[in-house]
Amino acid sequence: MERPLNCLNNLAQNDWLIGYSSHQFNQIVQELYLQLTQLSAYGILPKIILAEREPVRFLASFIAACAANCPVFLCNPDWGTQEWQQVFDLVQPDIIWGIENREWGIGNQNCEEITIISPSSPHSPFILIPTGGSSGQIKFAIHTWETLIASVQGFTKYFQLKQVNSFCVLPLYHVSGLMQFMRSFTTGGKLAILPFKAVETGQIFNIKQSEFLISLVPTQLQRLLQNSGLTQWLSQFNTVLLGGAPAWNELFEKARFHRIRLAPTYGMTETASQIATLKPDDFLSGKISSGQILPHAKVTIHNQQGEILNSNQIGNITIQAQSLALGYYPITRENQADFQVDDLGFLDKQGHLNIVGRNSDKIITGGENIYPAEIESAIQATQLVADICVIGIPDKHWGQALTAIYIPKKSNTSALKIQTLLKDKLSKFKIPKYWIPQQNLPRNSQGKINRQQLQQIAREFLQNPIT
Repeated sequence: MERPLNCLNNLAQNDWLIGYSSHQFNQIVQELYLQLTQLSAYGILPKIILAEREPVRFLASFIAACAANCPVFLCNPDWGTQEWQQVFDLVQPDIIWGIENREWGIGNQNCEEITIISPSSPHSPFILIPTGGSSGQIKFAIHTWETLIASVQGFTKYFQLKQVNSFCVLPLYHVSGLMQFMRSFTTGGKLAILPFKAVETGQIFNIKQSEFLISLVPTQLQRLLQNSGLTQWLSQFNTVLLGGAPAWNELFEKARFHRIRLAPTYGMTETASQIATLKPDDFLSGKISSGQILPHAKVTIHNQQGEILNSNQIGNITIQAQSLALGYYPITRENQADFQVDDLGFLDKQGHLNIVGRNSDKIITGGENIYPAEIESAIQATQLVADICVIGIPDKHWGQALTAIYIPKKSNTSALKIQTLLKDKLSKFKIPKYWIPQQNLPRNSQGKINRQQLQQIAREFLQNPIT
């Protein structure tokens, strides 16, 4: 397995960073690595918070920290004071890279210099990737260079690629952006980095898209498909990986109509990105699933008693993978072989993984179990809403009442019109009781919905309904 500095040496003569200076990247790595190894000579392996906003500096700092065996915590520079306080309380960092001068209660840190805040005892060389921010509680999944490489190797074997050229529009501190870098960096591929806003305004690099893979979340795909020029640009990519949040049928149909080589994926921070992916040719031929399991992983479906279920039986998803996180900082998991997730799904006869919904999102109304994903998909299919989320709110008669919070495509679209179209598609008990129109829904940068905020929106609306 290639170590960080070996990969760097392999790329030394290549101009692999498109839009940025590969030479500058190498220079920053060498400088920071030297500073960190000087510290390790004194027996110090500092815990590093990495929140650089500038992509080259972020990635170079990441590689320097990995090469020096320092635990590195990847952070979002745009977190607010509350989130940062959570992080500092949890991590108690020794070095901070990248947060502009602010008062954090631990002294001002300048992004241009390294400051040792306190002496450290040695730590394992962990790579700590944030997760859970949309629920308000930030956690760090504990990864290592080995778990990330296992994910890269599973990916390259599955897609039969020697080199991976990535076009990255996702945040580098997030697993979705970081793994695009890892695939290119460790296989000697090219990496183009561009903010999504730049792509939306047509500021795109002159690259041969057929040689590149791009990763998007559903809301990004939706926005690109609203622009004919960008739709044409996107259709030239070898593969368009789609993940981060559930997509909907209308979006799939539109992508298929425009011959977008879409590859819907299933994975999470804890698995170092996808462990199941539908190949583009299967998608274009009409298949709908999260695809087959990648070679480095194994998925089994269990019932509530823990017994393994057969094909096409819905149950709890359990993952075994070489790319599994070791736990959440600072606690490593006792049983690192299996990881049972909150998602429900089934494996079909072809071994494709199909996601039904999240166990924790299950709504029980009148004794019936309902999974919002099915209802949301049916509402999307009416083509009357731009976005939709279905939640359950407490109800003294039914236990929970189904509530649709949605963005109508046209301001004069009535909930009654949507309900009428649903009557032939859904059982009566699956049609939401309450309909709450909104101008936007609270989603994070990966497209994941904040259900706590939706509960608040629903409570306020039902206390003061629009008459």
